[in-house]
Amino acid sequence: MPPVLHSDDRFAEQLRGFGAVGILAILVIFAGNLLFVPLSGFLVLYWTWRSHTPWRDVGYVRPRSWARTIMVGIVFGVAFKFAMKTIVMPLLGAPAINPAYHYLAGNRAALPSAIYAMIVVAGFGEETVFRGFLFERLGRLFGSGNRAKALIVLITSALFAAAHFSAQGIPGAEQAMITGAVFGTIFALTGRIALPMIAHAAFDLTALAIIYWDLEWKLAHVVFK
Repeated sequence: MPPVLHSDDRFAEQLRGFGAVGILAILVIFAGNLLFVPLSGFLVLYWTWRSHTPWRDVGYVRPRSWARTIMVGIVFGVAFKFAMKTIVMPLLGAPAINPAYHYLAGNRAALPSAIYAMIVVAGFGEETVFRGFLFERLGRLFGSGNRAKALIVLITSALFAAAHFSAQGIPGAEQAMITGAVFGTIFALTGRIALPMIAHAAFDLTALAIIYWDLEWKLAHVVFK
């Protein structure tokens, strides 16, 4: 005879499932950013707590060393951005100047909100949703094997690219597809979200610095004249 579940446990089970309640929870989480960003990230944390999902399942695991994780994340994020700007995006034919964010060049007044977006919206919000939450949801559907993880990286990267298309066009979607695949692979291999969060924030802050100091054109032509 199966154990009797209390109402709280039944609701938590429904939130973890893929019935009406579970699907609605996914839709509400993704709709959160339509109200304000990064509401979707905070809704993931609430869903994790309310559904009794272990925090490790969404990557919220304490790093073995915070100092090492922060250092590696910053160095990797900065180097990754320079590689994308100087080699990868020029190879893809992307314009040297990012028109969506060129208004930030020399714009000191916009720096506080831009820095907030890079750290909180991108580093915390996007990683929590696209890596932590989606990896947990898709992992329940496809499993935890290597092939399943590769498929999940591909799906989440495509969704991450689609989320950047409306504001940044094809070049932005291409960059998001690549960065999503890299951050997703890191998460798939480690199961820890701290490193992708820090690397993502460092990547975007480096992009902000490049734009603010009007270095986009020079860096885009360092390798390919």
